[in-house]
Amino acid sequence: MAKGSGKERAATVRLITLDPGHFHAALVQKSMYPVIDPVVHVYAPGGPELQAHLNLVKQYNGRAENPTHWTEQVYEGRDYLNKMIAEKKGNVVVMAGNNRLKTEYIKQAVDAGLNVLGDKPMAINMEGFRLLEKAFAAAARNNVLLYDIMTERLEITNILQKELAQLPEVFGRLKKGSVEDPAVQMESVHFFYKYVSGQALTRPDWFFDPAQQGDALADVGTHLIDLVQWECFPQAAIDYKKDISILSARSWPTPLTLSQFKNITKKDAFPSFLKQYVKSDTLLQTHANGEVNYILKGTFARVTARWEYKAPDGSGDTHHSLLKGTKAALEIRQGAEENYQPTLYILPVARTKGYAEGLQRAISKLAKTYPGIAVEEAQGGWKVNIPQTYKVGHEAHFAQVMERYLQYLKQKKLPSWEVPGMLAKYYTATKALQVAQAGNGLHAQ
Repeated sequence: MAKGSGKERAATVRLITLDPGHFHAALVQKSMYPVIDPVVHVYAPGGPELQAHLNLVKQYNGRAENPTHWTEQVYEGRDYLNKMIAEKKGNVVVMAGNNRLKTEYIKQAVDAGLNVLGDKPMAINMEGFRLLEKAFAAAARNNVLLYDIMTERLEITNILQKELAQLPEVFGRLKKGSVEDPAVQMESVHFFYKYVSGQALTRPDWFFDPAQQGDALADVGTHLIDLVQWECFPQAAIDYKKDISILSARSWPTPLTLSQFKNITKKDAFPSFLKQYVKSDTLLQTHANGEVNYILKGTFARVTARWEYKAPDGSGDTHHSLLKGTKAALEIRQGAEENYQPTLYILPVARTKGYAEGLQRAISKLAKTYPGIAVEEAQGGWKVNIPQTYKVGHEAHFAQVMERYLQYLKQKKLPSWEVPGMLAKYYTATKALQVAQAGNGLHAQ
């Protein structure tokens, strides 16, 4: 950007979007940022995924309320990766799309001295994890920041569950648990048919290929694994070689009919690369579910990631989280009783007058940071009431992640625990997938 006004001079970040194949690439641009140049350079092979990305950005530019003003300068060609690296028209590469080559793209970008903000997952198998290790080492050598988009850290019930888990008078200390009864249990349910920015989402057909999108454990499972680390061991530099033991893992499919596949992808037939997963020509056995039992720093944890076709009316993706402490359990539920809204409960081991008074004092203190929060009695304990202003929704979290990343860029470093945490997360996910595939009689991809 040419020198001129103070606003122009402040725009020190120039975005590059590489082969956008997932709507998360556009959600990063749903807001404007003073330090980001509004001209974004896009490199892609062309096709419907690129057009869908550009259409979303155009929608944000054209909306009536608080429109954005991005200018997309697009290069289309099979040599899009080499062209991006040769031209280096930006200093931050956003990657959200097909995951088959994403880890290689990340490595090449940081080798070229480019910062990377990558959508999850940044690796979908153990081979990718080993390459990701090298990418982090290269990023450190080249003084660039490699960071992934973890939106679930911005969801208010997750934030408050973490905060309450750090209060001994409320939670006690985190239990160790057991294989049969882990102290930490998290499960998410996502849906293939969904709406993004008010419109039904069309997913690419490769989204259903585990070699391109990744299995559930290695894909959305990374969000849950990240939350386990972030909530239970905040700001701890986890060493995946010492602190993690995979006990067991499994995966199983979600069947999708050809009709459902058409609704999601707008394709009339299953592509050839999915034929090995198709039964009787009409039923796709989608690699959509996975579960891992593991030990993290001495604590037993269980993470389950599931996908189904379509959410019940009035609902959407759901999250369940249970942390067990010596004084209370902290549980997030999102069922019909909660009107499918994430709701945090405090469930004490012993509901005494002293505990209730201590809880009220703790909530009053916490309300200084999060004004308006309160508790009300519920079956087995208390429900945390959270003002609606904190419930900004999943799409808004992408701007919050970007704001955090921009702060790290300004500081020219990530917090010391973030890189070990990302390595631990992707090790857990990819190692769990390897164990699950071995149990299913499959080889790691």
